[in-house]
Amino acid sequence: MSTTPIHKKSRWCWRSDLAAYRGLTERERAGFLLVLEWFENFRLRHELEAGREAALIFWRGEVIGEGRRREAWQLSQWGDAIQWYLNWLDVCGQENGEHRSLPERVRAAVTSACARRGLAWRTRQCYGGWVARYAAFAGDERAVMREETATQFLEAVVAEEDCAYSTQKQALNALAFFFKHVCGVAEPVFGVKLRKTGARLPVVLSQQETQRLFEAMETTPQEREAELRRVSEIGEPVAKPKPTEARYGLAARLQYGAGLRLSEVVRLRVKDVDLARGTVTVRQGKGDKDRCSVLPSRLRAELAEQIGRARAVWEKDQEDGVGGVHLPGAPARKFRRAAKSFEWFWIFPAQQHSIDPESGIRRRHHLHGKVYNEAIKRAALAAGIEKRVTSHALRHSFATHLLEAGTDLKTIQEVLGHEDITTTEIYLHVAVGANGLGLVSPLDRLPTLESAFVA
Repeated sequence: MSTTPIHKKSRWCWRSDLAAYRGLTERERAGFLLVLEWFENFRLRHELEAGREAALIFWRGEVIGEGRRREAWQLSQWGDAIQWYLNWLDVCGQENGEHRSLPERVRAAVTSACARRGLAWRTRQCYGGWVARYAAFAGDERAVMREETATQFLEAVVAEEDCAYSTQKQALNALAFFFKHVCGVAEPVFGVKLRKTGARLPVVLSQQETQRLFEAMETTPQEREAELRRVSEIGEPVAKPKPTEARYGLAARLQYGAGLRLSEVVRLRVKDVDLARGTVTVRQGKGDKDRCSVLPSRLRAELAEQIGRARAVWEKDQEDGVGGVHLPGAPARKFRRAAKSFEWFWIFPAQQHSIDPESGIRRRHHLHGKVYNEAIKRAALAAGIEKRVTSHALRHSFATHLLEAGTDLKTIQEVLGHEDITTTEIYLHVAVGANGLGLVSPLDRLPTLESAFVA
């Protein structure tokens, strides 16, 4: 039996109604279609419900956001288009019509089923994204509920998309969840064979590159440009400018020093850092597992200062009556007041409040992972590191540098939180020295041309 019906109401389509609307010229209709497609893509990408709030977020962020210059006629036409869409939504609601597309309805059904079963937010997003793609592939309500259609979609993913085996398995798991918990199929069978892909070596920074990256993260691009001008004028380096992106640099050093994942470093709470014992506790890491890692001694003073800054933010939120921070499922039910206590507050809080997508409550989130990752990419570019550097490269570098220093694989596996040691063994292929590959090229053993001539 299906647990979440995909369709109940009569189907409405704003594109069809816009095409049939007689109050516009063809040129105006094309302009309306352009901005409304833009708005719909933005709304679906950010998983916003159609309505005035989504339109306001789109208008403030995409249309008149910082640095964006628009002509008066554009603002007028785009505003009329958004208003037409909102009026269309009102009429749709009055007539009990269904305005959502099939991909949006299927995504909503899957994310709702995931929420009822307590799956993580990232899992809901992953499954929702795959089934939305599948629904667009299927095209209609009948085809989307056929296992044959799902098999065709998975075969297309395997054959036409150059994606890793783990990505293919994600798609398979998402469709299996959809058929089991939305369509009511007890044991869905997909006649598809996934394609194995080879292991890819991680990007690892040398210790010198890691140091240059951290130094670059301590200054803004404007400060670095001013530094370069001063160096060229006087012919020698001058004192480093005052840091203005210090929290990004501290987060990066902590991620490298403790071997954390991106999500783990930005989600750290005050209670998870023990300055006295020198430990960092990762709660509900990958696989919903907890683990402990080392806290670098040189970061204890900086982290104490950061916790002091976080306390000032927390106290301001308390004065303003902000609804605390997000808590995971069980603690949220057991400790109802914990969300407003300081020990559950973020080490790296966001600068602004935002709407919690699960509860709809306006509260303070942690530092956004994408913002932090972009800061690392900018710093790598400024430091002249000619590698594809992301935040995860810091975790890879942590493991590789430990291995090169003589740490055994089992210890590295436990600190990184790998379930299988074969995952950790990949660092044997990128480490150098006696504890890594330990190889010396035969070319380096040959005598140089100069020494051969001397002989």
